[in-house]
Amino acid sequence: MHVLDLLQSDNLGLTLLWGEEALLGQEISGVTATDLEDPGRFLGPGELVLSGLVWWAEGEPAKADRFVSALAEAGATALLAGEETHGRVPDELVASCRAHRMPIVAVPGRTSFRAVTEAVYLRQWGDLSRRPTRPFALPENVRGELSRLLEDGAAPAELLDRACAHLGKVACYLLTGSGRTVARTPSAPAIPAQRAAAPARGGLTLRVEADSSPYDAWQLHVPDADAAPPRVLHEIAEVLAQYRERRDTAAARAAGQALTGLLSGPAEPDPAALEEALAVAGLPATGPYRVLAATSGAALAEALAHLEGVPWAAGDAAAVLYEDPRGHVDIAAELRALWPLLQACGVPGADLRLGAGARAAGPEGLRASLGQARFALTAAAGAEGRVRAVEQLDTLAELLSGVPGEVRSVFGTATLGALGDGMLRETLEVFLANNCSWARTAEALHLHVNTVHYRMERVEALTGRDLSRLDHKLDLYAALLCR
Repeated sequence: MHVLDLLQSDNLGLTLLWGEEALLGQEISGVTATDLEDPGRFLGPGELVLSGLVWWAEGEPAKADRFVSALAEAGATALLAGEETHGRVPDELVASCRAHRMPIVAVPGRTSFRAVTEAVYLRQWGDLSRRPTRPFALPENVRGELSRLLEDGAAPAELLDRACAHLGKVACYLLTGSGRTVARTPSAPAIPAQRAAAPARGGLTLRVEADSSPYDAWQLHVPDADAAPPRVLHEIAEVLAQYRERRDTAAARAAGQALTGLLSGPAEPDPAALEEALAVAGLPATGPYRVLAATSGAALAEALAHLEGVPWAAGDAAAVLYEDPRGHVDIAAELRALWPLLQACGVPGADLRLGAGARAAGPEGLRASLGQARFALTAAAGAEGRVRAVEQLDTLAELLSGVPGEVRSVFGTATLGALGDGMLRETLEVFLANNCSWARTAEALHLHVNTVHYRMERVEALTGRDLSRLDHKLDLYAALLCR
């Protein structure tokens, strides 16, 4: 199946905007629909990319270049750009495709992406079905069994195992965007999330089309591209999509939201109500617990799903988890290691942060842990990896980083504003950095000691602080940190 084959279909109404004949003759291995600005990690070689251009913004050609370069680096065959969102395909996008030698085709608003996908896979199935040596579709008995399993509420692992059983010992994975293994066939070895989330350079990956966030989107992945026909994988992906659409997670989300909402209330929660909320959320009645806060509830839930055997309940932007006192796993450290995988899934430049409160011995400590988590979440804005646990705030500078920026700004201006940004403030900084030594300050600034004394007297007069007092020195030092 080639791009030229699609262009020759009258039903689709596609228009070639740029593409050399040799490039249009490349074999299509699969189809991926995406509106991420940088979709490269979700693509495999030979894939046809469908995009509705929701990510595009007028006057930002750099976005077009970033998007197209990701396609070229992943080895995509062509970009099919929808006209419905903007009424046309932007000229800047066509120019980027020409520069990166990426064929680009316009998809009219009347043509659905599903129609394009079906055209590709039906043509591939037609080509493959003419080969007499292998079966190239799910047998009728397998489809019947999968339907029964869906009705009975079977888990993804069982569905994947039964769907692939007739293919022999094929290694097949159901992965999320962050590399979490949702299910795998018995012959597929376990792979760590860091490796599973890396861009696939071989094999075949097919997105499971179902409602999801960028963080927990499902992908069907076969390391050996020849182990299963694309049409078979497409049918398996459809079964898994049906499972996901039928799975009702609303009750679990509501339970997590009720619990975190109870902790966020204006008053200390009633112990009986808190005990009931913990039970409904599926958490033990006794601790220890830990509360987390994040700027994205979807990313937080996906990160927690990576933690095997850890009970948790998540709301929109906070979660409570149970830490088994017999366990030897540093959950905060695990989340710090996982967070870059979540960041790579989301929109580039998004404000994705995570804060962790201290361990709470029992339900009575949950409210305090939530407050600590939110404070650590603010501090995470300047932290490496944008993850902070409250226990890490062990210096004055780190403690102040948890204070909202607008509050720090007011304190810094109120305390130091009269000094301006000139020599007096510089002298104060050097003086405090040298442990209030007159001689070392004079040496560092190449001044006479008497000049340092004069300047520091001016600092005291303008700020109303007495530099012989420790608390006043701390006031000035904290104000410098709050700039």
